[in-house]
Amino acid sequence: MYLTTVLGNLIIIILILLDSHLHTPMYLFLSNLSFSDLCFSSVTMPKFLQNIQSQDPSIPYADCLTQMYFLSFFGDMECFLLVVMAYDRYVAICFPLHYTSIMSPKLCACLLLPLWMLTTFHAMLHTLLLARLSFCENNIILHFFCDISALLKIACSETYVNKLMIFIMSGLIGIIPFVLIVMSYAKIVFSILNVPSTQGIHKVFSTCGSHLSVVSLFYGTIIGLYFCPSANNSTVKEITMAMMYTVVTPMLNPFIYSLRNRDIKEALRRVLCNKKISL
Repeated sequence: MYLTTVLGNLIIIILILLDSHLHTPMYLFLSNLSFSDLCFSSVTMPKFLQNIQSQDPSIPYADCLTQMYFLSFFGDMECFLLVVMAYDRYVAICFPLHYTSIMSPKLCACLLLPLWMLTTFHAMLHTLLLARLSFCENNIILHFFCDISALLKIACSETYVNKLMIFIMSGLIGIIPFVLIVMSYAKIVFSILNVPSTQGIHKVFSTCGSHLSVVSLFYGTIIGLYFCPSANNSTVKEITMAMMYTVVTPMLNPFIYSLRNRDIKEALRRVLCNKKISL
């Protein structure tokens, strides 16, 4: 599954870089999403596979903090990129004649650069707050990676500030992006209802179907994990859900965006044909 994730996302990134027909805002955001998925899975899976191979399920403290930092960084990046892609689809459907002027290279840069800075700040905030905590003799976390909630459970110092910041930032990083995505698609639906036609509905599904599938898969697991808690088998549920959004979702995203995407298929054909001719 990890090799499939790496190969699938690398193919998406390479195709977008090599094919000039894909040098559009939509595929710029998609390449960033593929890069984020690739790194998000690579933060946890190599170490997890190494632990399985060596039968030594341990990680140094510094490596644990580093893993938690990059996990938070690329997880936040995924949330923000899904919002930006939803806005891109909203402009493409509701303002098709002005799409090129609205989604200019300058606007794309203004959308992406603050995301990288904000995710860096957020990940560093939680890492520094966790680094100030002390851990006693109990150094066993019931997880397959250094999850912040699992680490807080074994801390023997006061964790009130950490939990407060998690509560505040979760609303800013998790809930607000989800609400913005819902608002974007609500406006898309209303604009299509004003001009009802089979062609318009087909355009919405063909343009937004892949993005909606990714949003449902990503937020579905997070909502099931953090907003629908259960008392029974909570540890098993947390690990299963974490496996879903760290392994399964990054693996499926390239297939979701490529299997029914005509532009990606044509780009792959062009790249292969050019390679064949040059050989």
